[in-house]
Amino acid sequence: MMIRKFFYTMMTALALCGCTQNEPLTFVAGSYETTYNGHNGPISIRTTFSDSCVTNIEVLSQEETPHIGDVVFEQLIPQIVSANGIGMDAISGATITSHALMNAVAQAAEDAGVSNIEQFRRNTMGDDRKDIDDTWDVVIVGAGGAGLAAAAEAAAEGNTVLVIEKNGEMGGNTLVSGGTFQSAIPYLVWEPSQPDAKMGMGYDGQMYEKAKMGMGCIEELEAIMNWSEEDFDSLYYTTHDFTPGRIEEQARHGVHREYLPVLQALKKEISAYLAWAKPKLRGGMPETQLTLFSTNNLHIFQTYYGGLRQSAEGNKWSYGDIELVKQVVEEGMALKPWLLSMGVEFLERQVMITGEMWFRGNKMTGAHIDTDGDGTPEHYEGNWGAYVMAPYHAFIKANPKNQVLTSTTAYELIMKGDRVTGVKAERQDGTKVSAHAKKGVIIASGGYAANISKVINTNLYWKSGHITPQMGTTNRSSMRGDGIEMAQDVGAAVTGMGWTQLMPQAYADYGDIAFGSISDAIFVNPETGKRFVDESQERDVLAIRAFKTGVTINGKVGAFLYIGGETTTEPNDIRGVDIPGKQYARTVEQLPELLKSLKINAVPEAIVKTIRAYDEAIMNGKEPDGVGKKFATSTIGRAKKNEDGTYDKSTYSLDSALLTIRVMAPATHHTMGGLKIDAWRRVLDTSGKPIPGLFAAGEVTGGIHGGNRLGGNSLTEVMVSGRIAARSVDKEKAAQ
Repeated sequence: MMIRKFFYTMMTALALCGCTQNEPLTFVAGSYETTYNGHNGPISIRTTFSDSCVTNIEVLSQEETPHIGDVVFEQLIPQIVSANGIGMDAISGATITSHALMNAVAQAAEDAGVSNIEQFRRNTMGDDRKDIDDTWDVVIVGAGGAGLAAAAEAAAEGNTVLVIEKNGEMGGNTLVSGGTFQSAIPYLVWEPSQPDAKMGMGYDGQMYEKAKMGMGCIEELEAIMNWSEEDFDSLYYTTHDFTPGRIEEQARHGVHREYLPVLQALKKEISAYLAWAKPKLRGGMPETQLTLFSTNNLHIFQTYYGGLRQSAEGNKWSYGDIELVKQVVEEGMALKPWLLSMGVEFLERQVMITGEMWFRGNKMTGAHIDTDGDGTPEHYEGNWGAYVMAPYHAFIKANPKNQVLTSTTAYELIMKGDRVTGVKAERQDGTKVSAHAKKGVIIASGGYAANISKVINTNLYWKSGHITPQMGTTNRSSMRGDGIEMAQDVGAAVTGMGWTQLMPQAYADYGDIAFGSISDAIFVNPETGKRFVDESQERDVLAIRAFKTGVTINGKVGAFLYIGGETTTEPNDIRGVDIPGKQYARTVEQLPELLKSLKINAVPEAIVKTIRAYDEAIMNGKEPDGVGKKFATSTIGRAKKNEDGTYDKSTYSLDSALLTIRVMAPATHHTMGGLKIDAWRRVLDTSGKPIPGLFAAGEVTGGIHGGNRLGGNSLTEVMVSGRIAARSVDKEKAAQ
């Protein structure tokens, strides 16, 4: 996560004071500094009062998430000054930041001797709103990755588009994702037609070095080659435990019939690759120097067995709908050139994030977009640039009628007979919105991982005590399942409810996701000093193993230490720096003092011993003893690599390395359940028939990931499904 400090000065004329007061307020004129804890840390402000009202609010320091927290300051501060009070609603999706700001202002008012603090807390803005009643071709609920992809695609088809967004800014959950989407980059992977090629030509005509395999890749391919082609033996698991992550075990017990053709085609692809690779391995070439094998069939099949899960009671199974999985994987190949055409920039390598299972990640860096029309593209960083500004700008410039209404909550679908014809919504200031759709409505409002009670009440997968009301979430606070319930009100069916993914790599004290690689970092039990899991496993496997460690830190069960090295693929702005309460950059010599200051019961000497043993194994090209490690790419300590990819062990130093240390604990991350859809992304009713005029995209839908979502698949899904839904609106209309 990028952490930046902003400085705001919101000057407002004195004439704006007290617009909705029941009685005049008085203050002791002056400036007062106050601090209140926000989502990521303290928010310090300076509030200035005349003898009758707030005249100025400055944010002196804050560490809230860019494009989320700063939206609160931009929107709420003028409202507070205008209202001379804090009686307005919080900005949806940033409620903690909103309440922190308003509480800090309230404390300042008390410090200024406000004559009636309760009146100050009630004061809100005047009612000069005008209701909206208008018509567009397509109305979209949700301005996250799915909604904006749908908007860009619908606009490209010549439609007028309205997007309704509950939060105070665009981006939704996509803003707090890792930003990596899964698909093979064709010119970076092994090609049977040019098996020994070391370079491949990119979409831009430039040549790029081929990606490499990781340790354990060959082993996984061989397990797939040995996969039984018999029908999946669910009967076997009535008397034996199904253990996620053990594909050798799964391989012995068959495959669901619909996935058999994929398995058979994949075996042929793997066979050709191994015929090329094994002579090289026998000749002494390290596995990590082999060109990466990656095909759509591999991705489809990994999505299948990576999502195949058994319920806690043992009586239910979940895995992805093959048609939807194929669609996401195959159409995902077109996402990179589509985003490139809109100005998005990528690292030209295949990366792997937590729970991804293979080097298939497309890692963007941001986007260059000419948003002001002066002929010079402006740079927009990270997810904000790639998945918000790029599709938004493409959609908004297509037609002057196209727009996004932020701080607007959709609450009801408009029906004409059995057809959905629009959306009713309400803006933060109370403005009523009736948005009519000539062609169709697309719901892209996200899942419900922030609705912990709903997660607990629907749970089928996690054992008792794993998910508690105190558990954090990586999601925006607005992700509560509103879109699912709104569609259910008009007869929509749901599927996959009760299967929720936990993110193990989440900050223990905050719940939000901690970005970073796992191929060059380790998870350590602080009390034993030992690794407890292969960090490259699926996310629910990591979470299960974290719970089994039994470590409790600051009341968080399943807590552990993340330790990364200097070569970790973190974004440059958070590598090797402290983020108070979250991340610490320390040498091994400084480790004992840090753990003591964090009040963590730990054995630093054992931790250091584990790091050294891990690094030794990596430098020797072996899996570490005790707990293996697939897909390891580098040591934790400093060590130079030779040209052939092997390590020069004489250069190794752990004492001089600056480690990245984080305290982690599982948090709710992704809900696999949602609206039932067909391949057109039409929402189905409880009888299995499409509801005319209603479509859905992204995490609001179910049936794609099975019981567990692979890392990076979400962003692929949201963009693919958004584009498909937009095209399907026109297809359905043409078919009428």
